[in-house]
Formats: sequence, structure tokens, C-alpha cells
Amino acid sequence: MNAREAALRALVACRKNGAWSDAALKPLLHGFDRREAALASHLCYGVLQNRMLLDFWISSFLRVVGKKLHPAIADILRLAVYQMQFMDKIPPSAAVNEAVNQTKKVVNPQAARLVNGVLRSILRAQTLPQPQDLATLYSHPQELVDLLLAQYGMEKTEAILRNNNEAPETVLQINTLKTSAQALLQTLAEARLHPWLPDCLTLKSAGGMEALPAFQEGLVYVQDAAAKLAVLAAGVKPDMHVLDCCAAPGGKSIAAAIAMQNRGTIHACDIHAHKLTLIEKSAQRLGIDCIRPQQQDAAQEYAPWLDAMDVVLADVPCSGLGVIRKKPDIRYKDLAQAEKLPQLQLIILAQQAKYVRAGGVLLYSTCTILRRENEAVVEEFLKNHPQFCAEVVDFPQESAIISGEMTTLLPCDHGTDGFFICKLRRKL
Repeated sequence: MNAREAALRALVACRKNGAWSDAALKPLLHGFDRREAALASHLCYGVLQNRMLLDFWISSFLRVVGKKLHPAIADILRLAVYQMQFMDKIPPSAAVNEAVNQTKKVVNPQAARLVNGVLRSILRAQTLPQPQDLATLYSHPQELVDLLLAQYGMEKTEAILRNNNEAPETVLQINTLKTSAQALLQTLAEARLHPWLPDCLTLKSAGGMEALPAFQEGLVYVQDAAAKLAVLAAGVKPDMHVLDCCAAPGGKSIAAAIAMQNRGTIHACDIHAHKLTLIEKSAQRLGIDCIRPQQQDAAQEYAPWLDAMDVVLADVPCSGLGVIRKKPDIRYKDLAQAEKLPQLQLIILAQQAKYVRAGGVLLYSTCTILRRENEAVVEEFLKNHPQFCAEVVDFPQESAIISGEMTTLLPCDHGTDGFFICKLRRKL
């Protein structure tokens, strides 16, 4: 199986089973080298990032207007047109030939003639038609575009949409319990120091991180700068008692453990027991033993923790609209399902507040950029919890992030995931 076939299989799984692209793709990459894995990821995510635009172009060259394509043919055409229009290093003829062969194998030889005809017509075209609406141009459903326009206006919304379709760098946090940035730069020739976050590296390439010796030896872990900032904002220190209430897959618990020099206790919780295994494996790989994984519903009370925590990290379930550039299929999910999230977020925040000792910190964060899941939730929480107050958080000067009590990070402005951070202090 080559990269194109892996990408196609992942796209089919996303369409037929509602699978997330990263989950569908990961098992298909076993045995691939880093270059081939990166190509498969690029192809799969690239098609999802541009699906509506690709469909617009394909429909423009179908001989029968309004003809309903076989779903597998649509996937194959999208994959080929993406290669032809967005990837300079792949010869268009190779993309066409591969698409024809895939169609013969997956559908039938007759359908291969249709695929060949559409792709050859696109090849012969001097220019392709360009859609006039933001939704089609940037492949975001109109409902989502309207939601962003209402909050951010035209200029910022277009910047967000454009950035969602750009490939982000891979961000590696350094396990300072074992090594340093200078030492890692000697072995990771392709890595660069993060422009403003200490103990952090970036890599242009994606895919196959688990094959890196530095990863296998527990010297680094993958985590965006925004998530690391949330942990730093909480002010965790050695010998603290910390609760990470929605911890899986464990990045914030790991970041907290390293900041605490592996001293103290971190209760890393998730409602799903099987996800705790991910946390345990990460901690073992990194040589961390202060993390205590535990199955626990963040919305339900656990009496032994009442008034016992120095810091509670509440990175709550959210719509995930801040990480579309890494998980492009999020944009196509039903927004109606996200409308009830603020209610759940508020319930979790109120429950986690009970665990914070006097003078302690409740750190609220999400990976979305919608006010209704961020500032509005905090404002409602503070109305009902006068014993807490929002505290100003300072960020690295070079980051261009404005210090404040409630901070929304945008990929187009800060080069991070879209993220919300609010530090709530329980009064003495």
C-alpha cells in the first residue's frame, strides 16, 4: 500500500463510518517511513481541507450537469485534483494515472473512463473557475462561516478560514527532566527553536513522530504552544497537588509534571477508562511518576478532593474549532451538537471549583474560538461563584499575545492552535 492508497482508504472511512481522519489514517501508516507517512497525511488532510472547493471544480467539468457521482469516485477525483492543483512535486499525469487505476480497482473499468475524462479536461483548462463565496473558497460550511462572521467580522473571519487550510508545524515540547534544547538540536537537525516559547522545538514535517529516537527515548512530546501556555499560566510548582479533570491524552498533565520537576501529585482523570492507558504510556516513556491516572466524570463529585487542590486544570470538552488546521474534518461536524456544550462546560467548571483550596487556581481552557464556549461561560460562572476572580495572565513578550483576564489565541495571529485561557483564583 502506498501513500495515495492509504489516503484514499482514510477518506473512505471518514465518509462511510464518520471516523476522524487522524484515527482512520494512523493504523494505515504502520510500516511507512516518515516521508511516505507524511505524504499520506498531507494528501488526506489536504483533501478534507479543500473538499468543497475540489467538488466545485469537479462539478464544473462533469459533462452531465447535476450528475450524482458514486461516492468512491468522488473521493478518488478529490484526491487527484488536490494533487494536480496543490502539490507541485507530484506530476499531474501521475495523479491522473493513479486515479484511473484506483477507480478500476475500487469501482469498475467503465467508471475509470469517466475519471480519466474529468481529470484530462481539468488538465487542459488554462484556469479553473473560482467561487465567489467564502464557504466554497475555503471549504467551510456556510453555517460555520456565518457563526464566525457574526463574532469576528469579514476581515478576521477570512484570515481564520485561510489559516485553517494551511499546514501547521509540528510542535515538540522538551522533557527537561532528561535533556535540553541545545542537546536536542544536535540530534534533530531539522528542528528549530520555537520563536517565543522556551524549551520548545518546531518541525516542518509531519507524520511518523513516534519513529523519532528522541520521541521513543522520552526526550520530547507533541503539544501545541497554546496548550503549554495554559499549564504555565496556572502557575504549577514542585510539590503541589494538581488535578487535570479532562486529561486524555495527557499533554497538560505531562507539561504540569515537568514544570513541577516530577515532584508532587497530579491526578489525571478521564471519563473513559481506555484513555487512561494513553496517559500511563506517555508518563512511562517520559520517565514521570507523579501522575495518578483515574477514571472520573468531571461533572460528578469526588469527595476526597474537596478543597484539596492547589491547581485544577479544566480543559473542558468543546467544539474544537480552534484546531481545524490539525483536524480538518471538524469543520464538517454538525454545529447543532455543539450548542449544548456551554451548559456542560459550566457544570464541569462549577464542579471543579469545589476542589480548589482557598488561594488556589482553577484554570479554564478550551480549544475553540467561540465566545459562547469561552468568555460567556466564565462570565456566567463568576456570577454564581463570587469566591473566585479572574486573574491577569502575562504571556511571553515575543508572542504578541495581549495579557488579560480572558485570552483567545488565534492561529492566524499567534501561530498557535485556536485556544482560550482564563485563570480563576479562589479568594482567601
